[in-house]
Amino acid sequence: MENFKGWEDLHLVRTRIDHAIHRTPVLTSETLNKDAGAKLFFKCENFQKTGSFKARGAANFVFSLSQEEAAKGVATHSSGNHGAALARAAALRGITAHIIMPNNSPATKQETVRRYGGKLTLCDPTYEARKLACAKIIQETGATLAHSADDYRIIGGQGTTGLEFTEQVPDLDLILAPIGGGGMASGLVVAMKTLNLRTEVIAVEPEQADDAFQSWKTGVLQPPEPNTVADGLRTGLAEQPFRILQAGASEIVTVSEAAIVAAMQRIWKVLKIVVEPSAAVPYAAILEGKITVQNRRIGVVLTGGNLDLTKLPWVTQLV
Repeated sequence: MENFKGWEDLHLVRTRIDHAIHRTPVLTSETLNKDAGAKLFFKCENFQKTGSFKARGAANFVFSLSQEEAAKGVATHSSGNHGAALARAAALRGITAHIIMPNNSPATKQETVRRYGGKLTLCDPTYEARKLACAKIIQETGATLAHSADDYRIIGGQGTTGLEFTEQVPDLDLILAPIGGGGMASGLVVAMKTLNLRTEVIAVEPEQADDAFQSWKTGVLQPPEPNTVADGLRTGLAEQPFRILQAGASEIVTVSEAAIVAAMQRIWKVLKIVVEPSAAVPYAAILEGKITVQNRRIGVVLTGGNLDLTKLPWVTQLV
């Protein structure tokens, strides 16, 4: 994996999924540039189909299946965004999607899964409960597991974000992305390496859900113990993304809950767009000074915009 050879051409991946996704815009702000002392470019995957970048990987997965595999459907466990994306991709191909979600997932994400025709099963809000419930359904139905991150088809789909981003904004010094399961962060690494670009990739994680950071430090995957407002990151770093990040990412840094909320507010107020807490995590690293950005061209992936508007983190007590 160190040389990143053998990966499917990202241009072919993009051709496969082009009918199922948006080419999302990049926003800039002189105010945020001045605050940071850098040039910031925000890749708006919150405007993506289903409201998050997950539409890319899910579409690539579903449309890579053989006819025999597709006939039995797909299944996954998800905190929300991947489940919705998989349900939509399955609907586009006319197959069944079984989606297992923790029972404390935001209501809006559960509603989205149902709206796209996914067969929703709720479980206890633990990673182990999610895996067991998903395994049971796969055993009963023969559905193909579509892991939210631990699959090269998912990672390749997310990697098209990096392909687009660098076409829209050449010569980025650095791209920041949040990390939960690691699909987006590892997809960006694959994109930068296979495109032979010098752009660094740094993954950002909540301090209160820091299994990726701990795994990075120890060299061994650590179990997740999440307690963060960033519900999209309440999952464990997967094996394939971990190995890719070890080989090609520059760093993993963590940010506080207060910084996540402040970053989310700042994006809403200045860019005038809706992002969920998970999407604000990379910008939180800039606000907290966790990375060196001075006079650099920084890409920030805003990964999603799905949240319960009745439970905004600045008007409700943080979990």
